[in-house]
Amino acid sequence: MIAFVKGRLVEKTPGHALIDCNGLGYELRISAKTYESLTEEQCMLLTHYSVSVDVRGGASSHQLFGFSEKRERDLFRQLITVSGVSATIGMTILSQLNVSQLERAIFEKDDKLFKAVKGIGPKLAQRIVMDLSEKVIPQTDMVEGTINSGNIARQEALVALCSLGFDRVRADRTLSAVIKESKAELDIEQMIKKSLKAL
Repeated sequence: MIAFVKGRLVEKTPGHALIDCNGLGYELRISAKTYESLTEEQCMLLTHYSVSVDVRGGASSHQLFGFSEKRERDLFRQLITVSGVSATIGMTILSQLNVSQLERAIFEKDDKLFKAVKGIGPKLAQRIVMDLSEKVIPQTDMVEGTINSGNIARQEALVALCSLGFDRVRADRTLSAVIKESKAELDIEQMIKKSLKAL
């Protein structure tokens, strides 16, 4: 298993990167996000090794996918567990939509974003959000390099609910509903109290 590739960036395109690792060249398929992150000659990409077999001809295809961050690779690996989502489609999704958008859409079972991706029909879009909604939890959003104070309160409320023994996914979903239904901004204590009533 190849966990990462570290070396000199020889060439990059919006879909591929070629990295020289002590005289050995690795060609990796990358997303648009990873492409934008490759700004230095020396670089390191986390990898995912994929082997696909042509059912008709029996020929196998070996591909190495590269990611600038673990969060992107983790989501890619989740996506390709869904029936109908190949590694190529998974990479297309990550190239067209950012990780935060995808995590939130999956968690909230909102398939609209996926329908806009080329190669994904309504049925596959629905399957993605249904299969992964219990596995993907959005991380705290970052706004211009700082964490939104409302998100900090939300995260602390989530930790408190989990410490009380509630399932993290269920608690997070309940918090989202409570915040969405509230007309005024809630503090941590209010979030916890309202969530406890709904759980």
